[in-house]
Formats: sequence, C-alpha cells, structure tokens
Amino acid sequence: METDPLYETVSAHIADPPSEPVPAWDPVNQPMIRHWCDAMGDDLPIYTDAAAARAAGHPDVVAPPASLQAWTMPGLRMRGFEDGTTRAQAMLVEAGYRAVVATDCEQTYHRYLTIGDHLYATSRLDSVSPRKKTALGEGYFLTSVTEYRDQRGELLGEMLFRTLWFKPKEPAA
Repeated sequence: METDPLYETVSAHIADPPSEPVPAWDPVNQPMIRHWCDAMGDDLPIYTDAAAARAAGHPDVVAPPASLQAWTMPGLRMRGFEDGTTRAQAMLVEAGYRAVVATDCEQTYHRYLTIGDHLYATSRLDSVSPRKKTALGEGYFLTSVTEYRDQRGELLGEMLFRTLWFKPKEPAA
C-alpha cells in the first residue's frame, strides 16, 4: 500500500488538545432570539412568547436549539479557534488543497438555551480521511467536533462538522 506523508502529518493533529474556550459575544437574549427566528422563519411560540413557553414547562422563552452555533460565531473580525483543525487546514492549503466545501454537519442538543446563558465553545480535530478522489477533485475530509457549554460548564450541545479540502480538477481543454 502506498504511504501518504501528508495524511500522516495532517492526521497527527487529531492528538492536539482542544482549542481554548471561545466565549459568545453576548448572553442568550430575547432580541437576538427574535432576530434568529425571524431570519429562519421559525414561528414556534416558546421562542418569543413567555406565556407559551411557561405553558410548555419552561420558566421563560427559550432559544431554538438550532441557534446553538450562532451564539459563538466569530463575526467579521474572525476571532475564533486555534486547534488541530485549523493547523490541519493550514497544512492542506500549503500543500495545494486550497478549495473547501462543507459536506455535512450533525448537531446534538442536551437542553434548551435560556435567557442569560453565556455560552462558550471549544473545538478539536476528530478525524482525517486518507486522500480521496471525488467529483470535485482529490482531497481530504476533515471532521471537527465543537462542544458548547454554559457559564457553569454544563454541556449544552455538540456539533460534528465535516469539510472536504481538495485540489479542483483542471477544466477539460
């Protein structure tokens, strides 16, 4: 079997520790929940109506579970993670695998976010595939795992995010 030194070097970053915690800009709050629901077209009353939330057994409105990632997104200044994933990505770019496409995302939610929760996230590289030939070009699949916690350290959810880093095929002459 042919060895792949790039795969070996990149996949060694799986052993890297998780990133330092990246805090959310703001605590979970009603105006941002309302904006998120409006942008996504989510009209579930427990997200915007305190009486409906209490009738459903919540102490107040809750944030949609799918908004979990939005609270810690980096913004235009791109503050964020420094971990095995970012180091692996940099190595692939340096080796010419400059194109990237997200292939899938899986999220797990442990509880609703509540008003006042102040989230933070940590990320780590979970896996690297051997070099693959795909319809887009030859490349490597990187899978990262991000954990989201509240101000007390309680695990609120996880996100598995997989991307393909590839060399685009040359256009046919």
